[in-house]
Amino acid sequence: MAFPSAPSAATAQLAEALSASRRITIVTHFNPDGDAIGSCLGLAFVLEAAGHSVQVVLPNAAPGFLKWMPGLDKAIIFDRQQDAGVSAIQEAELVFVLDLNRQDRVGAAQEALRAAPFKVLIDHHQDPEEFAHIVFSDTSACATCQMVFDIVSALGLAHLIDRDAATCLYTGIVTDSGSFRFRSTSPHTMCVAAELMEKGVPIDQVHGAIMDDNSVERLRLLGHMLTQRMTVLPAERTTVLALSKEDLQRYTHGPGETEGFVNYGLSIRGTRLSAFFVERPDQVKLSLRSKGELPVDRFTRDHFNGGGHRNAAGGQSELGLQATIDRFMDLLPAFLAAHPE
Repeated sequence: MAFPSAPSAATAQLAEALSASRRITIVTHFNPDGDAIGSCLGLAFVLEAAGHSVQVVLPNAAPGFLKWMPGLDKAIIFDRQQDAGVSAIQEAELVFVLDLNRQDRVGAAQEALRAAPFKVLIDHHQDPEEFAHIVFSDTSACATCQMVFDIVSALGLAHLIDRDAATCLYTGIVTDSGSFRFRSTSPHTMCVAAELMEKGVPIDQVHGAIMDDNSVERLRLLGHMLTQRMTVLPAERTTVLALSKEDLQRYTHGPGETEGFVNYGLSIRGTRLSAFFVERPDQVKLSLRSKGELPVDRFTRDHFNGGGHRNAAGGQSELGLQATIDRFMDLLPAFLAAHPE
């Protein structure tokens, strides 16, 4: 099997850095998803098995549908355990930074992260900041978990991937590939998934936890959005979805409850672009999904301080919910005109 995510120079540097037992901390982005959590925990299992002391730090809590993941109970949740999180980053000899391309994406942990003396970046998003000493960047990879598997294999440590590590890595690949249906899914992705399955991944339990573990409140919130907060623009082949703070409060919203909502807009026949706006206490979050060659990552980067992938990107706005939607609507015609099918 080839390892496209593990360039030889970076692999050699990392092998040298790991040649002795190290104190290692692994961090990822705020509002961690399956790929963020899966890559952190999967890598942690392997590095621990290789003789290193490893601590995972998550900026905030995992969404409910991922709280079953092996090893998650040992992670430090930074916004609840800030002193412990800062200490873990400060005391680490190596800090792995996974599934993000900018240091500010770790939220309140960014000050400690910026001061870390030696960082290793593993990420598949476009335009990574130049902040790490060793960089693994592969925008063609469907998930950071796929990259972690490749890097671990290139280091000769694949035999240390046990059932728990494999389950974490498989979960991240499933979530970031849309259960293997997004265009980023490659033959190599399927080969990696197969190798992880051979490690004993309980795929029925993983897929069930991801796809079939809704709270009553989440389904009611989804129903409210689809019936009351959805606007379909046939001429633009665009669907706009939105949830206000009041909507979230009414349906007892919890972390991760809106995960995947944006995809419902894209599932409407004929839709080319789905935009989902959710009002948080301090800002409005924007999620975009597209089909074909419509580059939503550029749109969010240019106008909403965001980024991501060509067909899946996110951003934020300080304007308030309706003002953010209005700005999006003002920018939409020119964006679509610049990228005809």
